Amino acid sequence: MSGSDERTVPGNTVAVQADMPFSGLTTFGTAFLSKFVCSQMPHPLLEHITFVDTPGVLSGEKQRTQRAYDFTGVTSWFAAKCDLILLLFDPHKLDISDEFNRVISSLRGHDDKIRVVLNKADQVDTQQLMRVYGALMWSLGKVLKTPEVMRVYIGSFNDMPVNDVATGPLGKELFEKEQDDLLSDLKDIPKAACDRRINEFVKRARAAKIHAYIISHLKKEMPAMIGKSKAQQKLIDNLAAEFGKVQREFHLPPGDFPNVEYFRERLSGYNIDKFEKLKPKMIQAVDDMLAYDIPNLLKNFRNPYD
Repeated sequence: MSGSDERTVPGNTVAVQADMPFSGLTTFGTAFLSKFVCSQMPHPLLEHITFVDTPGVLSGEKQRTQRAYDFTGVTSWFAAKCDLILLLFDPHKLDISDEFNRVISSLRGHDDKIRVVLNKADQVDTQQLMRVYGALMWSLGKVLKTPEVMRVYIGSFNDMPVNDVATGPLGKELFEKEQDDLLSDLKDIPKAACDRRINEFVKRARAAKIHAYIISHLKKEMPAMIGKSKAQQKLIDNLAAEFGKVQREFHLPPGDFPNVEYFRERLSGYNIDKFEKLKPKMIQAVDDMLAYDIPNLLKNFRNPYD
């Protein structure tokens, strides 16, 4: 990221700096922060964009060695705050390991940010590249569970010239066009940053509203006097059915509801009886904000990068 001089700041220090956007990472503990490093340097590009690089995803035998921190949780944290996510593959490592599968699954809800990059494509000839591309799309289809086809950038994204022997003249032209497309995608990030922030805010507001409906519904289902622990366990066990009741009662879209398993896991640590009742005025305030304030904000909000 941008800085006044070239230096490397350890993760524990970065997380407590008020002028840095990383204070939320303290929830992942010292085990993660000791592996997290922030590199700073002065550069005009870094005044508008920050790059986050994840460590390589474990595969094969290495997966048995567990990381000391919640890798998927950290990835989700960054995914919610970033503008673009690049998933990197190369022709010789197309298998999606269990850890990579979990990481990609944790990116659900941020599908519009994901771009897939097939790197080192000049290491195989054109025929092999077609097979590799097909295999990659098949693997991604299984993991992402979506009928829409992902945008895949094919090329050799390094500072070395393209290997003409393997790719031929057509391959070189393709790689150059793909590289230009990816770079234009990256250049568009600052322009779209303002719109994306409002988009993320709207998503968050809708999620908070759904959360309030779910919490109040669960509270309402609890008995007044006896058998509270049994009732709570029953609600947690049948959480998918309870979500369905909330959806039907308030006419909410099913796509806005949180992941059932994740919600169940979090819910088991709380006492449902102590949850708050629904306050219709607060829900109305959120609805008014989404219906009137956000459209007015978009009218008045001029993009500083235009």
